[in-house]
Amino acid sequence: MKKHLFFASYCLLLLACKQVNLVNTNDDYFKKVKIETLVEDDFSIRAITIDNNKIWYAADKGKYGYYDLVSQEKFQSFIKKDTLLPEFRSIAKTGKSIFLLSVGNPALLYKISKDGSEKKIVYQENHKKVFYDSMQFWNEKEGIAMGDPTDECLSVIVTRDSGETWQKIPCGKLPKANLGEAAFAASNTNLIVHGNFTWMVSGGKSARIFFSPDKGESWEVYKTPIIQGKDMTGIFSADFYDENIGFITGGDYENLEKNSGNKALTINGGKTWTLISENSGFGYASCVQFVPNSGGKQLVTLGNSGLNYSSDNGTTWKQLSNDKDLHTIRFIDNSTAIAAGKNKIVKVLFIK
Repeated sequence: MKKHLFFASYCLLLLACKQVNLVNTNDDYFKKVKIETLVEDDFSIRAITIDNNKIWYAADKGKYGYYDLVSQEKFQSFIKKDTLLPEFRSIAKTGKSIFLLSVGNPALLYKISKDGSEKKIVYQENHKKVFYDSMQFWNEKEGIAMGDPTDECLSVIVTRDSGETWQKIPCGKLPKANLGEAAFAASNTNLIVHGNFTWMVSGGKSARIFFSPDKGESWEVYKTPIIQGKDMTGIFSADFYDENIGFITGGDYENLEKNSGNKALTINGGKTWTLISENSGFGYASCVQFVPNSGGKQLVTLGNSGLNYSSDNGTTWKQLSNDKDLHTIRFIDNSTAIAAGKNKIVKVLFIK
């Protein structure tokens, strides 16, 4: 029986290699980057979103704002509730509004109109364990945010009315969290949506994938081979190129150089994962993104090893920048991205 299982797993891996071309010797890929600083300030940013020409960001110390790539206009404001300056690590957008979600207790979710006419709390949660990590919208009306368990499941809140109201999904409708399982608000990338599909990733004592095919109405959970078992291990970031090809990364935050058990690939929508680039490439990473229009072949990560790039689905990696202070990145097109982190927002131009 074990031999049959091994043979089946081996065939699956070969199929994955064939379908997404894991081994690629084409040299017509990025060789270097040019990095231009757009904004400098006293803040830490782990969440950005691209809104046409504007780069909206959510930061600590209650700060948020945008940079306009065309006009080069810089806008910044801040939010204060009583004496609290919230630390925002999640951001999402609709056509008319920007949403900011804070970590820690109390959890505060703000809806802010892009024209500045409205700024209000649309969800608040008070609990000693509350800690929200990521937020996305499926469409103009429906959105989702996820965070650490306050009960027996991950905390998941949804809106069906363009963010005016949010409801927490009862634990009876979600998979039960394992003891010591949580999530990391590293880059607003442990919640991914494609069409009606949704993936949430966890870390800590367990590193798993929570999948919904119907915008949060029902859920399944899948195991991963990512390093787990300690409070600061697990999946810190994920991205899906389409409904099948996905990549997860993270590692051991207390052993930043460890480059095994920290990268994995799926070709079946997250049901099964294959560790990749074991004992090579980068160590701990806070963010991963697929390069647009790359067929799922090209990936970029940020983390303790700087900015790293792969042109072969994560099999091999090349360091393009050693800047450890960038935490999150999003692509504007297939050769330009915006990254942010400690005290700055930058434009990254990828050069062949």
